[in-house]
Amino acid sequence: MTGRLVLLAAAAVLSASTLVLGQTRRAPPRRPPPPQPVTMTPEMVCPTPLGVGVTSQKSYCDVLTGRDPAQGILVPVPEHSGTATLTFDLHNRHTYSEEQVKQKQAFARYTATIGVLTADNTLIARAVVQNEFRNASDLVERIGGGAGPGGLKAVAPTGTEHIIVTIPEEEQQVVILGEKLLAERLDGVANYTSPGRPIAVISNLQLEYVPAPPPKPKPTTPPRRRAAR
Repeated sequence: MTGRLVLLAAAAVLSASTLVLGQTRRAPPRRPPPPQPVTMTPEMVCPTPLGVGVTSQKSYCDVLTGRDPAQGILVPVPEHSGTATLTFDLHNRHTYSEEQVKQKQAFARYTATIGVLTADNTLIARAVVQNEFRNASDLVERIGGGAGPGGLKAVAPTGTEHIIVTIPEEEQQVVILGEKLLAERLDGVANYTSPGRPIAVISNLQLEYVPAPPPKPKPTTPPRRRAAR
């Protein structure tokens, strides 16, 4: 009996100790969930808008050649943690002629090269779009707001290259500028590099980034007590 009582007493002490430990042990604090990526359409500054597509209602912006970032397409980037990702569609630029299409004289092959740069003119990425035009089906769509039949503009985007650009964490703005255009037609070949010339078109800009955490509050310094006189 004595041995049994000792075992029962030890079990009771162990159970009580476990209960006390369970009561005093606190659950670890919950960590806040990591910030989720945000996808948005940036409010770009387009110096020379081409117009709005009559089918998709998308906005198209001409890309001009040049070296001055102030003359390019400005894309603001909110403060972000890590790198951000800018995507857009890059198109060539064609002046459409129904008469040339009917006469089978409308062939053109375009190769446009553009750059995505920082505000201080450092190249982040280079992008190229190349395609051939033969008839109206080679256009992405027609642009409204022109003086042609049906209120259409003669210039329209042709060809599409989906571009993905990684933006460094420290950059809060990027610039899109044209570099050069190679145009091959039935009447010859031409290279365009002079500043201020529209050589390509962009559309469908999207920006994905992780928002930067809010700044930590500065510690407050308690006021000093005046020494008693």
